[in-house]
Amino acid sequence: MPGKTCVIYNPTAGRGLAEQFLKDLPPVLTRGVELRPTTHCGQAVELARQACWEGFEKVVSAGGDGTVHEVANGVLQSGRRDVIFSVWPIGSANDFAYSLGMDVWWNRHKDTPPTELLTIDVGIVRAGDRERYFVCNLGVGFNGMITGEARQTRWLKGLPLYAWAFLKSIVKHFATPMMTIRFDEKEVKTPTLALSVLNGQREGNFPLRPQASLTDGWLDYLHATRLSRGQLLRYLPAMIRGKLPEKHPLLTLGQAQRIRVQCESPLCVHADGEFVCVPADQILDIQIEVLPRRLQVEVYPPALYGKRG
Repeated sequence: MPGKTCVIYNPTAGRGLAEQFLKDLPPVLTRGVELRPTTHCGQAVELARQACWEGFEKVVSAGGDGTVHEVANGVLQSGRRDVIFSVWPIGSANDFAYSLGMDVWWNRHKDTPPTELLTIDVGIVRAGDRERYFVCNLGVGFNGMITGEARQTRWLKGLPLYAWAFLKSIVKHFATPMMTIRFDEKEVKTPTLALSVLNGQREGNFPLRPQASLTDGWLDYLHATRLSRGQLLRYLPAMIRGKLPEKHPLLTLGQAQRIRVQCESPLCVHADGEFVCVPADQILDIQIEVLPRRLQVEVYPPALYGKRG
């Protein structure tokens, strides 16, 4: 019989320090644990799906948000809703762990503070013949370009990494193509710089929707239209603090259960920091939907939803 917990980890996470982190775990965390490293992109999906089918009670993603995305997709694809999904955040970006409070738990893990279980919503995106789940965030347009720039930067991590990628993208990838976006029954057609869709609170370490809930049956969104480069730079400090204006003619904040995006030029879309499509794929139409109460996760209540008090 397999152990109770399967930990799937990316050996290159944390700038190559992941394996050392896992070797230093206290015995109470390694008891009944089987470690399974990935060797290539996409493998964590299959490893997680197989672990669920083998009967593991808990499947842990040890890495950054890319590993989280893959492991969560494997768990969800397995069809086993009784499996517990957990996160040990040792990557460059840990947005989902922040929403779960597991980043704070990880800083205290040697003391093994108690955690609880929560059944959360997940998102699903369909783009052409592709279908992906996402647990924390999805970005369209400029946000997708930031993801690409972050992947090419190896000397930074966390918020500094994404702030740097943000600044590079302003110079290299600033565009506002015409998009038709349907938020449930409301449709808008406008030049669009970016669309952020959030199940959790953060995207790229920016707390864009700090009030977003993982269990309310809604996806929060931020729609940026004809912002200039100067305006975008002006709002960077507010993005870092999670204090974007609630009422602005070029920034729309809201909630929806279904979102459809149609664009006159090929889309760049990421889900949890992993590309769903890039312009070379020539995808012009995507559909996004919330799936209520679909995944059982481990949370650290004192820091749930980014609480740091």
